[in-house]
Amino acid sequence: MLLRRFSLLLSSRLATRPLRRIESPKQLAKRMAALPNTYDAPVPIAVIGGTGLRELPGFTQVASLNITTPWGTPSSLITIAPHEVPARANIAALHSISVRTIIAFSAVGSLQEEIKPRDFVVPDQVIDCTKGIRLFTFFEGGVVRHVPFSDPFNEGVAKIVWACGHSLEGEGVVLHDRGTLICMEGPQFSTRAESKLYRSWGGSVINMSCLPEAKLAREAEIAYQMICMSTDYDCWHESGDDVTIEMVMGNMKANAVNAKHFVTVVLDALAADENADLIQAKHYTGTVKFGLSTAQANWSAEAKEKMNWLFPGYFE
Repeated sequence: MLLRRFSLLLSSRLATRPLRRIESPKQLAKRMAALPNTYDAPVPIAVIGGTGLRELPGFTQVASLNITTPWGTPSSLITIAPHEVPARANIAALHSISVRTIIAFSAVGSLQEEIKPRDFVVPDQVIDCTKGIRLFTFFEGGVVRHVPFSDPFNEGVAKIVWACGHSLEGEGVVLHDRGTLICMEGPQFSTRAESKLYRSWGGSVINMSCLPEAKLAREAEIAYQMICMSTDYDCWHESGDDVTIEMVMGNMKANAVNAKHFVTVVLDALAADENADLIQAKHYTGTVKFGLSTAQANWSAEAKEKMNWLFPGYFE
């Protein structure tokens, strides 16, 4: 499991594993240090989330990996702002341990009345409102690759997520299929004028972390699907309440059991034998070879090294 603001972790299924008590940062660091730092088996599915998903019902952490990539090291134990997340290192590290499907969990603000706080949304489209300061591609240093991104999320995975979410409706989960996610830079929240503008575009929810994560996953031939949980109405709402971190974290905490249960059911469903081909993202395998606009003879030495690290054996 890769946690967006924490270290890279791997989990194995233990059906009766209880949730751990809340730990202090010192206790957490001590437990992480005690985990093995190697894991040899392939890991086809990863979860990217925040603090609320560090522990999942029925899963136990079996390793904590320190992976260094040509784009740096993945997210550390120190909390960082969304615009500072080393997305390239995170996705590259996951790709290096054979991850081919990512479920990303995110707290979001709601831009529509019908999406209430604590509801879940499975977006199918995204509008990029980041400011261009995030490093958003693996292809640089003379290497140009044009990547189709008309459908930023993976519908095959989304169908499984929809089925899982609706199966939990009797247990308190309210799920909205599809929706347009606005990804903004942050770390500040929107102005009221911006929030109203995003609504006029047809935006459903807003967050700060979907991009460039989803774009990098596509470049790395990884299927990517986000599950969003509304923690507040963005500041467009007639209540006039400003969005505060206390409001966001309060709803996150109140809905933590539903969020963890939802993600756990999704992981179990994805791991079923009939979904083996889907989670390997075979429809993306090899696509990196197509769309390259730069002949390999013109790549810089650094670019060659990076491409061979991320895609070993592709360009021999």
